[in-house]
Amino acid sequence: MRFVDEATINVIAGDGGTGVVSFRREKFIPRGGPDGGDGGDGGSVILVGDHDINTLADFRHVRTYTAESGLRGSGRKMTGKGGDDLLIPVPIGTLIYDDDIDELIGDITKNGQQIKVAQGGFHGLGNTRFKSSVNQTPRRCTPGSPGERRSLRLELKVLADVGLLGLPNAGKSTFIRSVSAARPKVANYPFTTLFPNLGVVRVGINQSFVIADIPGIIEGASEGAGLGIQFLKHLSRTTLLLHIIDIAPFDGSDPVENANAIIKELDSFSHELAEKKRWLVLNKTDLLDEDELEQKKQDIIDRLNWQGPVFTISALSKTGTDKLVYNIMEQLEEDRLLAKEAQQQEDDQDAETERDSDPDQAQ
Repeated sequence: MRFVDEATINVIAGDGGTGVVSFRREKFIPRGGPDGGDGGDGGSVILVGDHDINTLADFRHVRTYTAESGLRGSGRKMTGKGGDDLLIPVPIGTLIYDDDIDELIGDITKNGQQIKVAQGGFHGLGNTRFKSSVNQTPRRCTPGSPGERRSLRLELKVLADVGLLGLPNAGKSTFIRSVSAARPKVANYPFTTLFPNLGVVRVGINQSFVIADIPGIIEGASEGAGLGIQFLKHLSRTTLLLHIIDIAPFDGSDPVENANAIIKELDSFSHELAEKKRWLVLNKTDLLDEDELEQKKQDIIDRLNWQGPVFTISALSKTGTDKLVYNIMEQLEEDRLLAKEAQQQEDDQDAETERDSDPDQAQ
């Protein structure tokens, strides 16, 4: 299925049903009081996270979504039927923006999570509601209020633990094929990958992480060149970035200059993304002998002034990939533990603040 990561749709909530003017008319009751019922509430439009959907492609074909309106009331104080809510399934990781004011409405991060994006109209009132001691026969009712209308922009950011960075043809897709069940297209030409790919890497029982491969980034990407820059936002949710460098480029280019080009484009796109934890992964080591490999590795580290972890792999022959995967898993588990402890500490502080502000609990 073609990957679509952005779509614009219009959502229209249902209008509230109109109240009615009606009077009780039965045999032997010539002057029955008012019995006009209220209208029904209009249905709302709700977006629901669905883990079975991984693209916004369907929204390219249907652009307008309308919920049911409420029905008008009737005599005998009968309320009109309320309109059903319209539930629209969207992929996990969808950001919802109000397109008119460019404001973030919500973020779908869990399966089954619901976000109301358009409120249904309120029901109109029947004349029963207006009966009083001074007006026994009110001839007044109100129409239902119109449902909310919105133009929404949906953006999909894939949910992954690890993101892959690198120039086109650096071996990112080969790497994700070698460590997961994902099967992205692999070929010996640039921009083989046109859309993001996700792969689940299983390390052991209940030990796994998700890795994201995006199209390669080229120099000038932050100004619109190439494909990768439009997908860089998918890496904003990742915990760790793997900067994959072709240690022996077939075009004879300098691996250090290639790496600096990526770092520059990353910083131009987002300082926050550039500050993320990043590991250096030197790929295609099978093309060099051991001495030449060690020499090139040290030269790249020195010229980049690299202080972080460095790994040498051959994604094609799977040399060194197991060690890299286990190290990634250890790092992610450590980060998750630290995040859990920080959240627990924050919850404890909130609870303590609440106790201090409540005099009854303080006693």
